[in-house]
Amino acid sequence: MASTGRTSRSGRARALWAGVAAGGLATAVALLVVADGSLTSLGGDTAHPSATRGTPPAAAALRPRVVTRAQWGADEKIQDQKPHYSDAIHAVIVHHTDNPNGYDCADVPAMLRELYRQHAVDQGWGDLGYNFLVDKCGTVYEGRAGGIDRPVNGAHTVGLNQGTAGIAAIGTYSEGVPVPKPLLDSLVRLTAWKLGLSGVDPRLRAHLVSTDSRSRFPEHSAVNLPALSGHIDAYETHCPGEALERLLPTIREQAARLQSRAEADQQRAEAAQDNRGGGPAGRGGSTGSGGPVRLGGPVRLGGPVRLRGPVRPGGPDRPGPTGETSRGDRTTDRR
Repeated sequence: MASTGRTSRSGRARALWAGVAAGGLATAVALLVVADGSLTSLGGDTAHPSATRGTPPAAAALRPRVVTRAQWGADEKIQDQKPHYSDAIHAVIVHHTDNPNGYDCADVPAMLRELYRQHAVDQGWGDLGYNFLVDKCGTVYEGRAGGIDRPVNGAHTVGLNQGTAGIAAIGTYSEGVPVPKPLLDSLVRLTAWKLGLSGVDPRLRAHLVSTDSRSRFPEHSAVNLPALSGHIDAYETHCPGEALERLLPTIREQAARLQSRAEADQQRAEAAQDNRGGGPAGRGGSTGSGGPVRLGGPVRLGGPVRLRGPVRPGGPDRPGPTGETSRGDRTTDRR
């Protein structure tokens, strides 16, 4: 399981219930916020999470442009398994692919098709191991199938594929190698969006559970990692390279700043909508006064009421836009 509520923690804790409306239905995710500010899910692995779960509006605003599998030419005939899902994404694990850095960004789709075949067929993982890949020009590509806005279990970090999203920087970023700014900017935005879908601050820590002792953690043991970690934090490897590993604190801070800015923008938009009469009262809902409106006496009008045009209500309620794979822990590190 990716994350459970069985981990004992000292100090005060409180349960927060986050409900998201979608299509008139509400779903809820239980989160446990413990005294040190870290985040643990009370949910577990699921093969088919609800498709009605909505996207938090602030997170939706951060969604980057993603080149889909169809657009980069994935041959779906070589994929031999159905996606599996966790309850939510609680952490992002950063990788690099070990490709030479001199590639032309126009050649990336062909590179992805080759990597896809290596993972799905040669390694026997059934699909790409990474959930997303980012090239040096900053283009974000869809990796493992199952839906980019859903908590798809990858095959990128042995023992910790549940509850995590694997993002791979295309290239090799060992000690002293410059990390291109477009790549860094896309890593920041992708992290802010993907963790924002679960309401996770990139600067916090995530509680996971190891499913394989080949990781740095014994099977079934509780794992406490930064919500944005490098592959090296979970597995004995040099991935994602020293250059990228040293930038992880910067990525955490910038991603958290993007989340805060998106949340502030969303709050301002909601306040402006309420001021225009588009809030609950303007849509025929409660006035928010706690009870019916009482007038001191009869209302007297000086004459007949004349309307200049048809009455238009504020508008209908419009909701915001709306696990471990069978092979997910067969990952072996090539680095």
